[in-house]
Amino acid sequence: MSKNSPTLLTVRDAAERLGVTPRTLKYYEERGLVSPTRSEGRYRLYDEDDLKRFGRILRLRSLGFSLQGITEMLKRPLEPVGGRHRFSTESLQQIRDAIAQQVEALDARIATMRRELKEAQKLRAELSPDLDYLERRLAGENADALLEQRRNALAATAAPPLAKRHRKTRTTKPGESSPGESS
Repeated sequence: MSKNSPTLLTVRDAAERLGVTPRTLKYYEERGLVSPTRSEGRYRLYDEDDLKRFGRILRLRSLGFSLQGITEMLKRPLEPVGGRHRFSTESLQQIRDAIAQQVEALDARIATMRRELKEAQKLRAELSPDLDYLERRLAGENADALLEQRRNALAATAAPPLAKRHRKTRTTKPGESSPGESS
């Protein structure tokens, strides 16, 4: 291979680089998603473009897209080869609608994940004091003293401190001075 020729990877090397099994690569090839070049001995060889395509497929799969949906996206590129417009306006609108639908699905998934994260954080905050109590008990600390500390901590978070409570303020009539003001 010369310096100008692209680096080609074997199935094993490509699979290792992508973090998948060689069988996964073969499966995507069987589905027509990737067409690797072949060596003289008929071994499959992958170039950087193949790896980028695999990367996109794997990201879409991890986001929950079906192989059928991925196949449709990859078989209908947005830009035609050679500068010719292959697709009718109707075809382009269908592609746009399909992608918009996928973006909406991703937005919904993100919203769900945010709700789940919020719930997980809330649950973690609820469980942390229990874990702390158990670890301190296992370390030999007195149960009565620890329970008293927990009660005090719960009471402190349940009622706002006096300094934060609102004070009534005296209203003044126009022309009067407020207490503490000098005329």
